[in-house]
Amino acid sequence: MTTLPALAPDDVVASDAWQQLRSAVVALQSLQVHDGSIPDPAHHAEASRRCSQLRSSVAELAPAFPHDSAYLSCVQADIERWEAAGFGIPDFYDSLVSFHPEQHRVDGLRHLVVFPMYTQNGSLDRLVEAVLIEVVWPDFIAALEQTYTNSLFVPIRFLDFTPGYDTNSAVLFPETVSIAIGGVHGDRDQDAAGAAAAGTSRVREVPVFTWGAIFADREAARFRRVTRAAADVTKLELPADAERLLDDQRLAEETFVMWDLIHDRTHMRGDLPFDPFMIKQRMPYFLYSLEELRCDLTAFREAVRLVRDEEADDVTREHAQLAQYAILFDRLFRFPLTGDRVRNYDGLGGQLLFAWLHQRDVLHWTDTALALDWADVPDAVVALSDAIDELYWRSIDRPKTAHWLAAYDLVRSVLDPHPASRWARGLPDEILSSAPKEMTDAVLDDEFPLSMFYEALQKKMGDVIESTRGITGASV
Repeated sequence: MTTLPALAPDDVVASDAWQQLRSAVVALQSLQVHDGSIPDPAHHAEASRRCSQLRSSVAELAPAFPHDSAYLSCVQADIERWEAAGFGIPDFYDSLVSFHPEQHRVDGLRHLVVFPMYTQNGSLDRLVEAVLIEVVWPDFIAALEQTYTNSLFVPIRFLDFTPGYDTNSAVLFPETVSIAIGGVHGDRDQDAAGAAAAGTSRVREVPVFTWGAIFADREAARFRRVTRAAADVTKLELPADAERLLDDQRLAEETFVMWDLIHDRTHMRGDLPFDPFMIKQRMPYFLYSLEELRCDLTAFREAVRLVRDEEADDVTREHAQLAQYAILFDRLFRFPLTGDRVRNYDGLGGQLLFAWLHQRDVLHWTDTALALDWADVPDAVVALSDAIDELYWRSIDRPKTAHWLAAYDLVRSVLDPHPASRWARGLPDEILSSAPKEMTDAVLDDEFPLSMFYEALQKKMGDVIESTRGITGASV
């Protein structure tokens, strides 16, 4: 494993330059509106002062990140251009296309990231944010990636961040950055004149995104806290290696990197009846549930295969066993109880997995205690993966709406829909023969409500799950 010498994390976080940069970002956020602009001229003098402070801090910190020198130079230029254009909707296109963390997947390597952006599962406002991150790339992951190739995948951990990441967000995605592209700026229409006013010198296309970063430390930390509490509440006796996973943050981080590596690539692989990321498609939310669950269960399936592979090395097999626990417990305990009940597709996927295992007599809730037949769990989970794969394979030959109906039947075969569900009663011909939008509109926000088990568990776990907001590996 190659580990580059670099400024120690505490040196960067505690430095005056980072603290001043952070202060400048927070001050700019207070002046920005939803789209990232600063429309009030009365705030421009203060914004200019803060932009100068931000540029100066980036310049001072840049030598600590030589691998990002081109990117950090573009950041300073984009900040200056934003100010010169009168603080319209920020356009950090040049910065975005010059940032390539996927080219430097070295364990312990650090990046300073500054973008106007929204933070998924955090803030929908495109505000300036800054985050100090560190790459997580242990030897066994570097070796595993040779088989499970995923050149876009960048696992990271937090060192420090601005308020947009003091949330549930655990990803850093290029799609969230504010850029001007031809006639479109982010999510807003903008004509060529508007693009010019924002400082865009040419018509540009959406860049090809070459990376996606996931905060393994946040995922691992909230998993450990929630799973430990849920095991206590449900009186679940955990295997010794699962206990070790909950006790060791670094081990949990590496395990989540393994899970995420395989999950992330699965969106683009398999017998897929539609665009794997379902971009710009409005569909019933249970389809998103099945897609995310398909990817998680594929990771689980591969983890089972690696554990049973006598040629796999001991480190890989160890993490593969732990990845099964991570996927299982995160899906059973955290996913169903996180967020509201409005089209909660991850929550539905967790409910589906729980009920599937319960109905196959592998998971038991008896005498107010939860138990699993550990030896039977792998094959039972893989069987659910097989059922989803079969749905996808058959749906390649189906019309879109027929696929939707088949997907609903799969979910309904395991979970009871809401008694008021129009889908469960059978959609009338006028909806079935009209545009797909009508079928989507007929889906209830909470088409598959929580079971009595989860309703009771939610009352005991709500505060624990809320406490994971803003959590990092250093928090636990």
